[in-house]
Amino acid sequence: MQLSALKLLRQTHLYLGVFIAPAILFFAFTGALQTFSLHENAKEGNYKPARWIAILAQIHKKQSAQLASPKLQPPVSSQVDTHHKTEKPANLVAADSPRRSPLPLKVFFLLVSVGLFSSTFSGFYMAYKYSRSKLLLGMVFLAGIVVPIVLTFA
Repeated sequence: MQLSALKLLRQTHLYLGVFIAPAILFFAFTGALQTFSLHENAKEGNYKPARWIAILAQIHKKQSAQLASPKLQPPVSSQVDTHHKTEKPANLVAADSPRRSPLPLKVFFLLVSVGLFSSTFSGFYMAYKYSRSKLLLGMVFLAGIVVPIVLTFA
């Protein structure tokens, strides 16, 4: 690869990385919140997420800031009677199958989110610190913040 092509590739990588860095930071943060279901009401009713968490989760999942209206849940029936046949719903787990705790996987994904966030943040810091064109880099970073906001609320 020629030197000029390598320089172009490095510059493209730099500015593209700086442009998408805000989105990566956003998805890492909101993904960490969603890993522990902090964006959802607790089934017992003892936890209600802050509105900003619910809105960020909605943007993360549905690319929209519009919160869905709460759905009314029909009563759960353990058996369905269809022509005198009784069937158990598919979502019931057999009593003899062991239940695995999702906590270890949730902790792993939290660590992934923290790693992605800190890696992206430190990458942007290094790009800014060692760049000759700090103003251009700042403008590209700001564009990476403004463009998704405009597209979300326009």
